Amino acid sequence: MKITQREAAKQFMNYDVILLGAVISLASLGLIMVLSASGIMAEKVYGDKYALFWKQVLFMVAGFTVLIFAARANMGFFYRNTYIWLLMAAGLLILTIFSPFSTTAGGASRWLRLGPFSVQPLEAAKIALVFYLSYFFANKQELVRTFSVGFLPPILMTGALCFLLLLQPDFGGAVFLSALLFLMCLVGGTRIIFLASAGMLALVSAALLVVNSPYRFRRVFSFLDPFKDAQNSGYQLVQSLYGLGSGGWMGQGLGEGKQKLFFLPEAHNDFIMSVIGEELGFIGISLVIILIGVVLWRTVMISIRQESMHDRITAFGMGSIIIIGGLLNMGVVMGAIPPKGVPMPFISYGGSHLVAGFFCAGVLLNLSRKVKA
Repeated sequence: MKITQREAAKQFMNYDVILLGAVISLASLGLIMVLSASGIMAEKVYGDKYALFWKQVLFMVAGFTVLIFAARANMGFFYRNTYIWLLMAAGLLILTIFSPFSTTAGGASRWLRLGPFSVQPLEAAKIALVFYLSYFFANKQELVRTFSVGFLPPILMTGALCFLLLLQPDFGGAVFLSALLFLMCLVGGTRIIFLASAGMLALVSAALLVVNSPYRFRRVFSFLDPFKDAQNSGYQLVQSLYGLGSGGWMGQGLGEGKQKLFFLPEAHNDFIMSVIGEELGFIGISLVIILIGVVLWRTVMISIRQESMHDRITAFGMGSIIIIGGLLNMGVVMGAIPPKGVPMPFISYGGSHLVAGFFCAGVLLNLSRKVKA
């Protein structure tokens, strides 16, 4: 049956257009900033200053296709296959450790090489964990406040994924999944005493991992005083702070930044917010923070308006992936937390996190159609 223009517009308005507008705005700004931040490096490495930009365009097209699929799919398809998604994510993480397809960079194997592209299984693990935790808490509400049934299984499942990440090693990825677990346990109804105990145990474990790893030890102490070793362990953070500090209120102008001229490593990736601060100033940084805040606002509104507990927790978890990523990235770029290699959602260069972010937004849009009257 042919759908009229009015019916198509009505169907479109059933989605949360504010959330969609915020996501498109973030992705559009990201595309512009990748073009600005990556040109110098792309010309040196590929001989074409637009090489990384066109790759990002391709990633965005793939991501928007995934968003449309996730927004229109039957949520039952995702829910019924919860354990399949978990097994697939765990399998991909194992492949990064033991497979010839894994790519090693900086002493860590966090990527799988598939032809001309690389895939980071961590992004799949985040989404699979959200589907598992939402399924678990929705179906165990009567036992969620018990330790053996309501708390231990999600801890063990998340711990298994974190263990695989630490084998890569990816300490930052393990921290991300732990933060995701904490937030979802909080809204799922887990007792505070259990969360506090697990939090203390996690802090002790993290401290031991830092103390027993000279690499992590240097990173933590360089974060505390990056200017003490500004030419070595603190170099990246110092250059990031120079970029942010030189931007002022209005910035030096789009494309006029200096830190991307091989002073700031990963200028188009994890530290792209420093380039935004340098070129667009306080106004540009504020715009990104406001848009991330809009995503948080719409996530909360979509979540609390769901009839089903399963849908409610899923919406919260998908939004949390975006929000946690944004907060961690800003914290690293501004020197508030140790460097963890977390990209800014929808803005940093890269396909894995961009497609995953669009998927999370698509699920939120899907659930926004099911709100209570």
